[in-house]
Amino acid sequence: MPSLKIRGRQTATTLEPATAGAPVPNGSVTQEERVLTFGDVFGRDAGGLIVLLILFGALTLGSDEFLTGDNMANLARQVAVFGIIAVGQLLVILTAGIDLSVGSVLGLTGCITAELLVHGVGIVPAILVGMAAGTAIGVFNGALVAYGKLPPFIVTLGMLGIARGVVLVLTDASTVQPLPDSFGNIANGSFLGLPNLLWMFAVVVLVAAFVLRRTVFGRYVYAVGSNPESARLAGVPVTRVLVSVYAIAGLLAAVGGVLFTSRLNAGIPTAGTGYELNAIAACVIGGASLFGAKGGAFGAAAGALIVGTLNNGGNLLAINSFYLQIIIGVLILVAVAFDQWQGRRSRGG
Repeated sequence: MPSLKIRGRQTATTLEPATAGAPVPNGSVTQEERVLTFGDVFGRDAGGLIVLLILFGALTLGSDEFLTGDNMANLARQVAVFGIIAVGQLLVILTAGIDLSVGSVLGLTGCITAELLVHGVGIVPAILVGMAAGTAIGVFNGALVAYGKLPPFIVTLGMLGIARGVVLVLTDASTVQPLPDSFGNIANGSFLGLPNLLWMFAVVVLVAAFVLRRTVFGRYVYAVGSNPESARLAGVPVTRVLVSVYAIAGLLAAVGGVLFTSRLNAGIPTAGTGYELNAIAACVIGGASLFGAKGGAFGAAAGALIVGTLNNGGNLLAINSFYLQIIIGVLILVAVAFDQWQGRRSRGG
């Protein structure tokens, strides 16, 4: 069993006698990689889903109105927007980064789309421009992190202020309206009896889960989050991966901005305030590690639903919203503490 030592650090390369020297099929993974990217990640996703099911059961017993069709539709619309943002945030967190600008990008791209609609631009071109703006901001953030070697926290904190300032200047801090009714139908309509927003949220989650679990890019994301230097030595294009995940986060923030604007049928300059914290909370509660390489799309979706369900259930049970903030904060601390405990346990500490 040969092994390769590099400056005191050992990287084991295990080759069975029957396969030694044979090329590894493209897209194949070792058993160790499979445990990390499939088994371990799936377990974290399942944990969030179990908590969500327990929460649903408790609220069903606590309120007769919880499982009604109207309340479920309302919950879906509340969760979908910041749930979509949480999926983009997850990709960044998996690389051990953070994106604090997604809430402001949501507000900016939503108002850009609204301004174009007010000035007579068609719905499809206006939406595409808004989404392109969000993607461009994400690329800019990613370039500063990947090529400029700046801390993600500082880069995205600065962009948070820039994007929010730009949208306030662009709109003169005023609501942008009226918008076409057909644009409002995008978020407020339904298909097969379910809200359009729920379908869009589900599509984003399923696509993200497929990309993370079944594609080379997904394995690259986990590799960069685990150890960027080892990933680079293994041939992973670390800088391109970093730029890509921030670009995707910006794109999904723009999708959230368009949907938020469509839901209210108006461009709100302050839209998305605090959504970056909700997105981070959803990822952490759903099992993602802020240290990278751990987490999954279903877990982030479950975390978003947990946060949204707590708020929704609190309203139905007339619980003071301040207590709900405390509960969500406690859940974040417990999730991070549990992640740290698991890490120490796996290292034998």
